[in-house]
Parts: sequence; structure tokens; C-alpha cells
Amino acid sequence: MTLGGPGVSPGQWRREPLGEASSESTGSAVEDRCVLVVDDDAVLRRVVRAVLEADGFRVLEAHDGEQGLKLAASERPSVVILDVMMPGLDGVEVCRRIDHQSTKVLMLTAIGDVTTEVASLEAGARGYLTKPFSSMELLDRVEELLKQ
Repeated sequence: MTLGGPGVSPGQWRREPLGEASSESTGSAVEDRCVLVVDDDAVLRRVVRAVLEADGFRVLEAHDGEQGLKLAASERPSVVILDVMMPGLDGVEVCRRIDHQSTKVLMLTAIGDVTTEVASLEAGARGYLTKPFSSMELLDRVEELLKQ
């Protein structure tokens, strides 16, 4: 996975935040800069977390689809980054079950075939990014979703 080139530290990924967290304190509001990363690969979750946190996001992690659905419902992140191939519930099924009124989904997967991409988009995903990916491409996709 590309992280912006050799010698690039996480602090160099930082850009100016576009939105602020919701001012509501009820816990039911969607937090503008909160991202949930759902992937069974712990190393990938840590990398995505580092990239997003360096850019000012609050990041939640889930190791499988079931945990991801629970966190999405309780924490109401503005964006969910979701792997397709996971044990138990796969990412496409998780995407189908997420409340797309309050949360946008970006699929992040090693599967680059059109069939999986179409299935993901039909399930409600608003974006599809294949691994390996660059940190800037990931940040750009998340920022695009926040603008929608």
C-alpha cells in the first residue's frame, strides 16, 4: 500500500479539516469528521487510522461486519470505510444494512472486478477504492463523501 512516498511521515498527510463535529450532545447526531473502518486486517486498520487521524478525523475500528454494524448504529459515523472480503458478514451485506441516510460508505478492497463494484454500489456504497491505494486518494475520497 502506498503511503505518499518514501520518507513521508503521518504529519505530512494533514490537510485543513472541512467540517466540524456536530454541536448536538445527544449522541444521535452524525459527527462530520468521524469515520468507521471495518476490516479484518488489523495492519490495514492501523494504517487507515493513522492517515485519517493525521488529517483531523476521529476514527473508530471494527474487525468484522457484525461489530461494524453495531458501531455504525451506536456511533453514527459520517463515513464507513468497508472491506468486501471478511469472515462472517461480507462487506456488501454490511453495506446493505447500514443506514445510508446518515452514513456514507466507501468500499476499500483488494477485489477490483466490475461485478463486486456494481454489487457494492447497488448495496448503497457511494465509492469504491481498490488496494493498494495512496493516502491522498483515500483522503480525497472521504472528503468527497463528506461533501455529498
